[in-house]
Amino acid sequence: MKKSWSYLQMKWLATAQIVFGQSSLALETFNKMAARFGLDAYILSSRAHLKAQSGNTVAALQDYRELCDHHGPSAAHWFNMGFIQETLGQLEAAENSFRQAVALDERLDRAWYGLGLVLIQLSRAEEAIVALKRNTQLQPMSPHGWYQLARIHEQRQEPEEVAKIIRHLQGFEPKVAAQLMSETGINAQANRA
Repeated sequence: MKKSWSYLQMKWLATAQIVFGQSSLALETFNKMAARFGLDAYILSSRAHLKAQSGNTVAALQDYRELCDHHGPSAAHWFNMGFIQETLGQLEAAENSFRQAVALDERLDRAWYGLGLVLIQLSRAEEAIVALKRNTQLQPMSPHGWYQLARIHEQRQEPEEVAKIIRHLQGFEPKVAAQLMSETGINAQANRA
């Protein structure tokens, strides 16, 4: 569908307002666009993002629900909704949203990580390990998934698994490896298998 000139002008205005740090004005512009043109996916996602940034997570969640329910399947929208739901403590809903995201795009590493965090909070360690391992396969150089895996293995009293992760992290994130050794009391060299 071809957008009208006035739609494009308002879109450019909102973009400029964001660039110049005028997020509240940009939100007003998106609200005016919604009133004038209806709630398309661009308006909803932009508005939801600005609401979330300003701390209005409940309103952001409403926009993300609208996006996911009425504007076609999008792994990014499901991920964003899951992130907001987790922030609000809606863990079961967040789990569902992250699972929807990875069903739509199994390479969305952030959704696997979010799913792992939610499963940890739901005390479902086995499932969390699966999700976090998938995250580390997709993002092997990011320490976040590795760190969470090490914490799970520590809680399960599996020091040799923690030591393997610490040794792995020493190769590219020595500060995170040192933090894990400090927090867990596990010396990766002493636990070499």
